[in-house]
Amino acid sequence: MVTHLCEIAGVSRSGYYNYFSEKSKEQRKLKNKKDEIVKKTILKALHFKGRKKGARQIKMTLEGQFQVVYNLKRIRRIMKKYGIICPIRKANPYRRMMKATKEHRVAPNLLNRQFKQDIPGKVLLTDITYLFYEKGQKAYLSTIKDGTTGEILAYHLSDRMTIDLAINTLLKLKKNRNFKKAKDALIHSDQGFHYTHPDFQKLVKKLGLRQSMSRRGNCWDNAPQESFFGHLKDEASIKACKNLDELKNEIKRYMTYYNHYRYQWNLKKMTPVQYRDHLLKVA
Repeated sequence: MVTHLCEIAGVSRSGYYNYFSEKSKEQRKLKNKKDEIVKKTILKALHFKGRKKGARQIKMTLEGQFQVVYNLKRIRRIMKKYGIICPIRKANPYRRMMKATKEHRVAPNLLNRQFKQDIPGKVLLTDITYLFYEKGQKAYLSTIKDGTTGEILAYHLSDRMTIDLAINTLLKLKKNRNFKKAKDALIHSDQGFHYTHPDFQKLVKKLGLRQSMSRRGNCWDNAPQESFFGHLKDEASIKACKNLDELKNEIKRYMTYYNHYRYQWNLKKMTPVQYRDHLLKVA
């Protein structure tokens, strides 16, 4: 019978008898006594100053206040063994989602890849890309592109990836005298932090624009903007720039070239600015 039960439990007969031997019983008693001592010490740290503590705080309190060093694994084992529940509440994923929903709102895909609508100032595309220059230095470029004409209406270059990168680009759009907002104009982006940020969304509304966003992980929903970044990195002398000021000057020169002198086959062989003026005359 013992052999059969050992086979079912997956233990050896010798292991079974060893577990119930007097020597093993004594070893377990000794271990339990040691664990009891550790438990009492842990409880001292747990209740120290009457503040709630998790396993890591207990470890640091033991070392800092009681000069007792236990590794984290041991503390967690004792807490689990004796049911010492950590009173620190765990992050509620649903609460996080609710908070994100309130503060960082994702807009629907209103554009649905209808980039060209033959009306300048109606479809605005925005995105951010990385630019690497001298010795691996990195800068961030934010742009707003007219989906119909291809014209870069506003851009901002910075060495920091902050919300100001997107905000400043919008403010430059507002200052652009050549930009005429069409009826029901929208600005389309991905679901990045900058574009779901409440400050960005408030400014979008203030400018009288609707907001549209690509589906998550779908670069094709903002393909013209991605295409522009590709041309920029192929044609501009970015890597040759030695500092941020040189990079800013190079980007400025390229934007002028792209808008006024770079002819495009799908714009009836016109430059973006020429095509914009052409559409406004036709209208």
